[in-house]
Amino acid sequence: MRNRDRGARVRVPSVVALAVVLVVVVWLPGARASTYPPLPLADDRGFLGNLSAPYLAPGSSGSITFTLGDPLSVEMTSATLSLEVYAFNGFPGNATSVLPVASAPVLSNASGSGSTVVVSVPLLDSHGTYHGSVSVASSATTPSGTFAIRASLSFVANSTTYLLESRGWFTAAEWAAATELPNGSATLNLTTLGVSGVLPETAVLVEESAFPWLLAGVLGAAFLLVGVGAWVYFRRGPSSSSGIRSADVDHQAPNALGSKRTKDGD
Repeated sequence: MRNRDRGARVRVPSVVALAVVLVVVVWLPGARASTYPPLPLADDRGFLGNLSAPYLAPGSSGSITFTLGDPLSVEMTSATLSLEVYAFNGFPGNATSVLPVASAPVLSNASGSGSTVVVSVPLLDSHGTYHGSVSVASSATTPSGTFAIRASLSFVANSTTYLLESRGWFTAAEWAAATELPNGSATLNLTTLGVSGVLPETAVLVEESAFPWLLAGVLGAAFLLVGVGAWVYFRRGPSSSSGIRSADVDHQAPNALGSKRTKDGD
């Protein structure tokens, strides 16, 4: 019998696992109505980095790991990171669904458990980092496939509240309106999205197969075809209207700009 614990130690790169949710983005509701002051796009990579999710066999568990950073020139307070399982892409067969899915993986930490978990960090010094993890467990009846996980981060800096969200919080129409110019060129309009910045996403792969990396390779190819344009504009750093200077520290953060949908959105 297969050793289920072995699967929990194999990690799927976040930029690879993200591609499978592309087919379900159009089903999700819209983004939040509130508008938050934009931050420099160059800083987006510094807020949530090293985001990694496990490969799980049904019935096994593992951890989603991440690094929260403060790339700003001022301290961050009341930082709250939310991670949520929000979409499912079945394998084999490519059956797709918005949650709830029976026996979907459950996230948990000291604050609670369920499809959503919240991590609170009261204070982060300028250029400081916080390394964290969230447990994720599947059941024996969890279906094979990819479970997409979106992220949301709010914090206060200079007495101003900021909000960053991942691709999964926006519908396909909202994302297209904010990321494509009339001539077809790529852009990223945070004011249109109503957020301060964009975060990466990840996904948990549940599969009995002994060859998870073969599937990961297929997903990676799909991501490259669809998401390459997002990488171009995400790495640009337009000036910020927030009054906060961009940090020099470069935290690595996989980009999910072209592959996710949301609670409301995509």
